Amino acid sequence: MPTTHISTSTFKFLKDLKSNNNRDWFNDNKPRFQEAQAEVKAFNETLHDRMSLHDEIESVKLFRIYRDVRFSKDKTPYKSNFGTGIKRATKWLRGGYYFNIEPGNCFAGGGFWGPSSADMKRIREEIAVDHKSLQKIITAAKFKKVFGSMEGEQVKSAPRGYAKDHPAIELLRYKQYLATHKFTQKEVCTPGFVDELNKTFKALRPFFNYMSDVLTTDSNGVPIE
Repeated sequence: MPTTHISTSTFKFLKDLKSNNNRDWFNDNKPRFQEAQAEVKAFNETLHDRMSLHDEIESVKLFRIYRDVRFSKDKTPYKSNFGTGIKRATKWLRGGYYFNIEPGNCFAGGGFWGPSSADMKRIREEIAVDHKSLQKIITAAKFKKVFGSMEGEQVKSAPRGYAKDHPAIELLRYKQYLATHKFTQKEVCTPGFVDELNKTFKALRPFFNYMSDVLTTDSNGVPIE
């Protein structure tokens, strides 16, 4: 039977791990980790099947729980969450999905976390010429109901080459273009939750379709080879 939600035992493991973030405790509780990890992987397989009905998905990846502490002041060896990244297939479908499972911090969303300089240049170029198309998408009733508003880091005033009083300055200031929706632990643990998560991701499609069109064409609308 497909796994359609996350159990309370997985949240309990993550809560205990946060309070006991050391190798001895983790090794003693390795079976609990393996059980929780297997459940999330099974859930991701179900999610992949649901999303493949409305999008082309290349991969659904559960990120490692082991932290890279080489360049971090925080030397705790483990993450206290399960994070899943979902990659769309082919170079023509841009944007990525993400789902976070963590006590008190469950959310789903996606967008463009770290656009390349070329992508950032092209996005701003398009917005500067016609910001109303993107504005219409992110102010649509469904987008606002699911995600609220656009999120992401912004430059302090105006990006280089653009006037501070440009009519689209608020959109041009973004360095990231993200949208997220929070879930309660109770929601994530409810049987059939995978369908609610799938609906949330599906609500990103107008935004992703817009960005895909922009990032796979030049300023004249000609497809980029």
